[in-house]
Amino acid sequence: MAAPAPRSPGLCCCRKGSAAGPEAPPAPPPPPEPPPDVASASSSQLFSLRHLHLGLELRPDARALAGCLVLELCALRPQPRALVLDVHPALRVLSAAYRRAAAGEAPCSFAFSPAEAAAAAPAPLPPPPCPLPPPPCAPPCAASPPSTATFLSAPCIAAGPLPAAAAPRGEPPASPPPAAEPPPPLPLFAQPPCAACPLGFRVDPFTDYGSSLTVSLPAALQPHQPFQIIVRYTTADGPAIWWLDPELTYGNAKPFVFTQGHSVCNRSFFPCFDTPAVKCTYSATVKAPAGMQVLMSATQSTYLEEEGVYQFYMEYPVPAYLVALVAGDLIHADIGPRSRVWAEPCLLPTAISKLSGMVERWLTAAESLYGPYIWGRYDIVFLPPSFPIVAMENPCLTFIISSILESDEFLIIDVIHEVAHSWFGNAVTNATWEEMWLSEGLATYAQRRITTETYGAAFTCLETAFRLDALHRQMKLLGEDNPVSKLQVKLEPGVNPSNLMNLFTYEKGYCFVYYLSQLCGDPRHFDSFLRAYIEKYKFTSVVAQDLLDPSIIFPELKEQCVESKAGLEFERWLNATGPPLAEPDLSQGSSLTRPVEMLFKLWTTEPLDSAAAASCVDLTKWRTFQTVLFLDRLLDGSPLPHEVIKKLSECYSSQLDSMNAEIRIRWLQIVVRNDYYPDLYKVRRFLENQMSRMYTIPLYEDLCTGTLKSFALEIFYQTQNQLHPNLRKTIQQILSQGLNPLPAIDTTAVTTDTPAMVLEDKVSEATNGAISLRDVNVSA
Repeated sequence: MAAPAPRSPGLCCCRKGSAAGPEAPPAPPPPPEPPPDVASASSSQLFSLRHLHLGLELRPDARALAGCLVLELCALRPQPRALVLDVHPALRVLSAAYRRAAAGEAPCSFAFSPAEAAAAAPAPLPPPPCPLPPPPCAPPCAASPPSTATFLSAPCIAAGPLPAAAAPRGEPPASPPPAAEPPPPLPLFAQPPCAACPLGFRVDPFTDYGSSLTVSLPAALQPHQPFQIIVRYTTADGPAIWWLDPELTYGNAKPFVFTQGHSVCNRSFFPCFDTPAVKCTYSATVKAPAGMQVLMSATQSTYLEEEGVYQFYMEYPVPAYLVALVAGDLIHADIGPRSRVWAEPCLLPTAISKLSGMVERWLTAAESLYGPYIWGRYDIVFLPPSFPIVAMENPCLTFIISSILESDEFLIIDVIHEVAHSWFGNAVTNATWEEMWLSEGLATYAQRRITTETYGAAFTCLETAFRLDALHRQMKLLGEDNPVSKLQVKLEPGVNPSNLMNLFTYEKGYCFVYYLSQLCGDPRHFDSFLRAYIEKYKFTSVVAQDLLDPSIIFPELKEQCVESKAGLEFERWLNATGPPLAEPDLSQGSSLTRPVEMLFKLWTTEPLDSAAAASCVDLTKWRTFQTVLFLDRLLDGSPLPHEVIKKLSECYSSQLDSMNAEIRIRWLQIVVRNDYYPDLYKVRRFLENQMSRMYTIPLYEDLCTGTLKSFALEIFYQTQNQLHPNLRKTIQQILSQGLNPLPAIDTTAVTTDTPAMVLEDKVSEATNGAISLRDVNVSA
């Protein structure tokens, strides 16, 4: 089956490459047979992952992160020859080691310098009353016999550089790290059943978005025997890690960093089983420069002031993509009994005013529908405009772009969507990226059930009409036979799962779930089923059959063969291209949608009666979703007759100037698509004050599609220094289409070819960029 339309070659710069690691006989074997998840090179099916520990040191001056990963594993088969993890060329593996784990052993701690490691080494234990053999250790690598006299693993894995493994034939060996580069953190263990034994490893190409790390294992490793793998590494700018200079923050005072793991980006953050099918608990110890507040997606957190380190613990199993970190000039305020908001100091008052008391209201509504909120706290952090998507549902700590704060209704929908993910996506996760609708379609359905409970059916129907309009707009662009319009898309090897993320994942998935609810006859009945579904599958990853098995989902309807209703079979919903087979009844929103339809008709009916159209409604009294629905329909009809665009400007342009960015960008796109020069100065003013991908890319794409490319170039050269390097590169690519290469621009901040669109991650390159960025609720 054909893969989704590929991204433009220049937009993804994850590179293939090979690196050599320390040599330790026996040499690492060839990688195992291809894993079931074609987006993961890992051997996750051969192991049970119990827990992962991270020791992280943030180095903003070098735009780098030094890490130590400790994986707690059990083999599921006898004597596995190797462990394969997902990594990325931006991540440089320095060493790998094996350690036999003790039963009930406390999580390890980390030393961030050799001096700390030496200070942490305990005195030797007194001899036991009677002679006992030393603790058993699995046979070590021949080049490094184990020590049985210390609790500290660091000397065994950091006593000095190990011999380099042989490089692949025809390639030079990997260069050693610069001498001045501080080493990564060292793990410290409370008990020493066996000291850490160095292991051989190698890094091989996998796809354009990642590599594979193959680590040899001791030959006598037995099934279900707990052991640990320790990997020390450094990583710079990569798909998951975004470093911001102070100038790219609101406060302009301190550096900022955040991670974005969905879909397959966290393999550049830490080596992992980067597949949604694998979940585990995790802990992290993070050292950051003074003045940087560190947050992670964890249920517990503490700050050890004397040591200057943060400690985090996630007590529930999560997939790798939901491990998230943010650090910068952040302060907080409580906005509810189990919620607080984090933001830069200048943004915090606005965030409080928008959300105080609201999150608890939404959580309570969600709990009444789908059962208890299991994650403890629900905190929100507002990120600078460089955040590449709108929102991300990291457990306990939702990430949201600060640009959305001015658009109240979009803020409400985006946060509620992320709240819904606490049940659908986080607690129960799609086991494969080919079935992302299991998270997104269910979360969108739950989001709309929550908004119906809190804001009424009319508002929910209005928002749904707005999104379904966008879905049909995308359908016209792609064509009804495009394979990306399937709910269950075949992910071909080498295709980035992010390419499968589009409006169909959300809105066609929503329509299918809504259809399932109608089969139940009563939404409350379906709520009860979803509540039982969550209870049965929480903390696991599922496939469609887990949701759709009639004997589970609708036992009392099984005899009616509802899954076989002509034309609406489950199989057809999942595998047919094109629009949804059925759409929800939105008549309860007619009081809000009918005025939009009437006004649009007045402005597009010939001959134009501008006086009647102008006096029909007062846009300042409309909801935001009414206004954007109206403007989107005008945008779809552009170019409009000159008389129409002139009268529209005379009637609405001044009013729209004072409205939020979601409204203003749509009007400005209408201005650009209609070459309406009297309002072009507003386009310039808007772009001069925007640093967000969601409010710049659509305008630059429209400017470059028409006759205004020189105007776009002029604005870009004036504003480029206020844009994140990834966004700057994306706009350069847009501006370069159809032109000779642009003159050299100072982009010294770009230290790697970080893939702007892969980082964006929730937006499909198979669609028109303006539509995807405007209309997709880009949250995992």
